[in-house]
Amino acid sequence: MAATSASRTSFASSLGHLVQLRLLERNPGHGHPLRPEFRLTREGVKIAETASRIVRAVPDDTEFALLRRSWTVPILALTDTPRRFSVIKSHLATITDRALSTSLHQLEARDWLQREIDTSKRVPYPTYLAVNKGIQINRAINQTS
Repeated sequence: MAATSASRTSFASSLGHLVQLRLLERNPGHGHPLRPEFRLTREGVKIAETASRIVRAVPDDTEFALLRRSWTVPILALTDTPRRFSVIKSHLATITDRALSTSLHQLEARDWLQREIDTSKRVPYPTYLAVNKGIQINRAINQTS
């Protein structure tokens, strides 16, 4: 817990959430009842491998701060091909327009996402595509183990 710099309450809540998602389980027969031991499930191992690839793609601490923002990884996971705002939003059901817009701006400012105007249709519209570090993160997410 100390290594995460999270409070006891936050840490316990996170552990509980990971158990609920079936990514973590109590290690049967090990640990004190007040200090249980946990281990990753098979699905947890797969997710941990993906997380490790993502972290390795962004070794710089300054860039890592953007990676830790709520919507960075989900947006980059979707933008391996040019996507419209509405398509990204429809894949991220709980994101608000404002949160998506803010995230897109932050990713553009860092050059992880490229915004282009598609003029091939009667009404031009912007599309978003992962580039540079963004496409590296996208590949880390979508790489099969």
